Amino acid sequence: MPGQLKEISYIHAEAYAAGELKHGTLALITEEIPVIALATQQAVLEKTLSNIQNARGGSVFAVTQEGHREVAKQVDAIFYLPPANDLLAPVLTAVPLQLIAYYAAVARNCAVDKPRNLAKSVTVE
Repeated sequence: MPGQLKEISYIHAEAYAAGELKHGTLALITEEIPVIALATQQAVLEKTLSNIQNARGGSVFAVTQEGHREVAKQVDAIFYLPPANDLLAPVLTAVPLQLIAYYAAVARNCAVDKPRNLAKSVTVE
């Protein structure tokens, strides 16, 4: 997701696992920084919720499965995925994340079909 967001909307983005959101990373979040939390796996849901609480005033958008209603209480906007096996849930997050990248690019008037500065090996056979 961060790569796609960077490529088509030219917005700086970073991705971190829930367990890696510690002091330094959380200190970078301000009110102007949107946070997209992927809360799809039951095994790390408590850790993810804890990190969402520590987002320090940033706007938090969550992508989660329909059964994880406790996430909705802690975020500004939520996108529900259909219930799925915890191993497959991360694959389902690709759809809303791609849409976020697309609509962010459109809102910034970027040419989504012709991103600039891609290596020729990606764009030419």
